[in-house]
Amino acid sequence: MAPIGRWCDCWSLETDVPELIRLWRLFRPYRGWMLGGFAVALITLLANVALMAVSGWFITAMAVAGAAGVAMNYFAPAALIRASAIGRTAGRYFERLITHEATLRQLAGLRVWFYRHLEPLAPARLMEYHSADLLTRIRADIDALDNLYVRVMVPVLVAITAGVGFFLFTALFNLGLALLLLGTLLIAGVVLPWVGHRLGKQPGRRIVEIQAELRQASIDGTQGLSELLIYGAADSHARHLDALSRALVAEQERMSQLTGIAQAATGLTANLTLWGMLWLGIPLVQDGSLAPPELAMLALFSLATFEAVAPLPMAFQQLESTLTAARRLFAIVDTEPAVPEPTGPAPRPTGNGLVIEGLRFAYPSKDSGIHSGPTQERPTLDGIDLELPPGRRVAIVGATGSGKTTLFNLLLRFWALESGSIRLGGIPLEQFPGEDLRSRIALVSQHTHLFDTSIRENLLIAAPDASQGLLEQACATAQIHDFIAELPEGYDTWVGETGVRLSGGQARRIAIARALLRDAPILLLDEPTEGLDAVTERALMDAVQQLMKGRSVLLTTHRPVALAQMDEILVLDQGRVVERGTHAELLKALIYPRLLGLDLDV
Repeated sequence: MAPIGRWCDCWSLETDVPELIRLWRLFRPYRGWMLGGFAVALITLLANVALMAVSGWFITAMAVAGAAGVAMNYFAPAALIRASAIGRTAGRYFERLITHEATLRQLAGLRVWFYRHLEPLAPARLMEYHSADLLTRIRADIDALDNLYVRVMVPVLVAITAGVGFFLFTALFNLGLALLLLGTLLIAGVVLPWVGHRLGKQPGRRIVEIQAELRQASIDGTQGLSELLIYGAADSHARHLDALSRALVAEQERMSQLTGIAQAATGLTANLTLWGMLWLGIPLVQDGSLAPPELAMLALFSLATFEAVAPLPMAFQQLESTLTAARRLFAIVDTEPAVPEPTGPAPRPTGNGLVIEGLRFAYPSKDSGIHSGPTQERPTLDGIDLELPPGRRVAIVGATGSGKTTLFNLLLRFWALESGSIRLGGIPLEQFPGEDLRSRIALVSQHTHLFDTSIRENLLIAAPDASQGLLEQACATAQIHDFIAELPEGYDTWVGETGVRLSGGQARRIAIARALLRDAPILLLDEPTEGLDAVTERALMDAVQQLMKGRSVLLTTHRPVALAQMDEILVLDQGRVVERGTHAELLKALIYPRLLGLDLDV
């Protein structure tokens, strides 16, 4: 069965058509630029062919005229040769300019298109993918699609258009010579590309797959280098990287060999065409059917026409790499979000009170998939009831893994409810579009993410139209403005990737300022002081106190700071509420002081 499978796979060019059609539809906004690039490429080709053909005719005609001792007008052909040379030079420049402009616009548009399809999948669906794999798709795989336009679409359209014109032009002089040219052009422009696609299909696919695996392994090794060193696995990981590199080089060598063979075959076909034109044309000159300058012109013309088909074998040889990259993108784009967006207009709730009743949720196992249902023996949340009316402050405490962060994920509609209900202003949460819901909720997470840009740009994520005064006011409330003002570049200071140039406390205070700019009526605080020292924790909680004013607050923590100011505290244990009450009431319980690390005997 294996040989048959390989044979069928090699002959499956027609199965690539749906991907090609889909990509062509994605290129719709840029078709003007694409057609412009095709037109300039065609003009450049015709100028080059005309230069070769007219030069051959002109040199031969001058020699014949000199031998015969007759005069001839050489101004017109000389002017045509000069015009062709200028046209070819200018055409090369504008061809690169227009095709690269079209390509860059396509890549920019494709990244935006991919991100818009990627965003609804976060975070539930994206947990199925490695972050390095997603990075490879949005960068390398999209970059690979530029081959489709520059190296496939333009050369194919130019070859078809010019090939028909070359055949008709040659037929004006002799049909036999025209058929010879057409046949050899079909060999170089159809047969060789088909063979190249057939032989390059497997290595082309493998190159994309190995490159993705190599990037993922490299990022894993870089991010987990300390763990690899601690557990003595660095050498093993290095050998894995070396094996992937060797496999990639082997596949690239196969592609290079195919490219060399294809170029040699195209050159051989072009030279055989030249000899064939001379072999068939000399008798025509002898019987007077063809003038000697015309034979020289047609011989060089036939040789120059192969510029139209020369790029096709390599283009179709590498086509599988482009299509493999496209399939990797489509695999994510076609994924259904774990939390579908509702249809119809956004509801108008009466107020911003949250009511949670009988909430139950369990994460699906890695092998079960998002839609196949939970497979955990114990749910992460089991029967949670909670009311958060406007202005009320509720804290949730519990050990790691008790379900605190999961509750926030459900409130933000990052995951779909399994059972129970969550209502906002009396309306079920699933009726709200994601953007509309999250415009009413501000989140300060224990994992603050700052983008690799300036402090200003990181703040403007929450309020793109915020003025400098509003930014400074929010940062002053978050107790970070004085620090920013002392920086040499102030709010234009670059924070580095993930905010590496700032301390943890500074990054979280910027996150608090961002939440203030959001000005949402509901505030979710997910262990905002986790991992901070006591001094930084106190300073940060002072900022949090300012942030909580006038808002409904849901705070998850296992630290005692600020719990005394909460209206109600829920104690979670294995997804269930085991205790609830005020801070003073719960100090009398058994589990609550232990969770907070309080020693009541002191």
